[in-house]
Amino acid sequence: MQNDKLATKSSLIKGATGEWEVVVGMEVHAQVASKAKLFSGASTQFGGEPNTHVSLVDAAMPGMLPVINEACIAQAVRTGLGLNAKINLVSVFDRKNYFYPDLPQGYQISQYKRPIVGEGSIEVDVDGQTVRVGIERLHLEQDAGKSLHDQHPEQSYVDLNRAGVALMEIVSRPDLRSARQAQAFLSKLRSILRYLGTSDGDMEKGNLRADVNVSVRRAGEERLATRCEIKNVNSIRFIGQAIEAEARRQIDIIEDGGVIEQETRLFDAAKGVTRSMRSKEEAHDYRYFPDPDLLPLELTEDFVARLQQDLPELPDAKQARFMREFKLSAYDAGVLVAERESAEFFEAVAKGRDGKIAANWVINELFGRLNREGKAIDQSPLSANQLGAIIDLIAQGAISGKIAKDVFEIVWSEGGDPGEIVAQRGMRQVTDTGVLDAAVDAVIAANPDKVAAVQGKPAMLGWFVGQVLKATGGKANPQAVNALLRQKLGL
Repeated sequence: MQNDKLATKSSLIKGATGEWEVVVGMEVHAQVASKAKLFSGASTQFGGEPNTHVSLVDAAMPGMLPVINEACIAQAVRTGLGLNAKINLVSVFDRKNYFYPDLPQGYQISQYKRPIVGEGSIEVDVDGQTVRVGIERLHLEQDAGKSLHDQHPEQSYVDLNRAGVALMEIVSRPDLRSARQAQAFLSKLRSILRYLGTSDGDMEKGNLRADVNVSVRRAGEERLATRCEIKNVNSIRFIGQAIEAEARRQIDIIEDGGVIEQETRLFDAAKGVTRSMRSKEEAHDYRYFPDPDLLPLELTEDFVARLQQDLPELPDAKQARFMREFKLSAYDAGVLVAERESAEFFEAVAKGRDGKIAANWVINELFGRLNREGKAIDQSPLSANQLGAIIDLIAQGAISGKIAKDVFEIVWSEGGDPGEIVAQRGMRQVTDTGVLDAAVDAVIAANPDKVAAVQGKPAMLGWFVGQVLKATGGKANPQAVNALLRQKLGL
């Protein structure tokens, strides 16, 4: 495990004057899975008409007071427990003061010095190496609304539907040393959130987005350099591109004798560059102070213990169990547990069957087909029961692996019961020795030169098996064919 947070040789970036190390920390904003907002009863449903999910509290009408949504508190605590983090039994909501047109109060209710969740960690596997990434804190805060600049040539419109929606800001330590590590970290964090059910992690809807802090230093240096923050990156692919582009920009500036200015930047995905947005604010610029309308939030140990007891099996534990129970490699188990729905699908297929065979079919055939068609596991036309039935037909010797792929294709496109399809379409594997005898004899008679050659090169037997399978339309039982050929060829 990588505990010293040093970059590997392969992750170092070559500059004109030597090698450089990139140092990355992330601030991930995850929308809390909740029907109502953090301090009001307004709906959090996505896609409503502008300004239809707005309460008087969200609109900051005079005299309106925030009321904490207990469900959001529980979701934050569950997330903290899933991140192996300290749960603070007493936390405080603060006012973070800044002006945006889509922030009606003129401040954001957030948490600063006393967040609801303290230090934790996540382990990620990258390039055969396990990296422990420290979690500095998780705090709750309300989201702002949205400014729309493309609705009118001279005016901007404001939609407050998102205003007041609960966000968890999850802040990592600067423990990441490459774009790939950062991408793996966010993928793992998203997976944990989705397993817990505390956020759907939908980046297309803006329900998960990240601010990425990037700095560079010469290889071997310990002092952290001046960082720049890339704001609101909304895809895992773009996070990798943004880090690489920003690291290269900083290296070029320093090697040309310049100085990195601390600032907030945006990533332009079309051009593959970052551009300046504003100078980076510090905590004192926001004039944090405890929100006078909200008392300190006090949790009981019993409340936390009940949430702990109800946590689901999380990705790391599930991966270890799959390796132990189904005798899978760490890689295969990791692929299967990356999404909760995928793990559940596999487990349904593997129940009572050979785990390795089930994993091969799920990863190679099912996931491969889903990826080619751009579908998620819950959109699969093929159910776990149908895939399990195909595997059973192979185990029973009713069909070969080749025919199984044909059955897979038919079920995928047309549906139906695999067993009935095999019976109705005459796809059952040929095991009749008379039929196989004739097919084997025909291949041997037609290829006397190969018969002579195979005596000195037994590995050529596979060619003969392939010819017999071809002659029988793939229906011949490969094991039976192999045995017959060995007998007739004297091998």
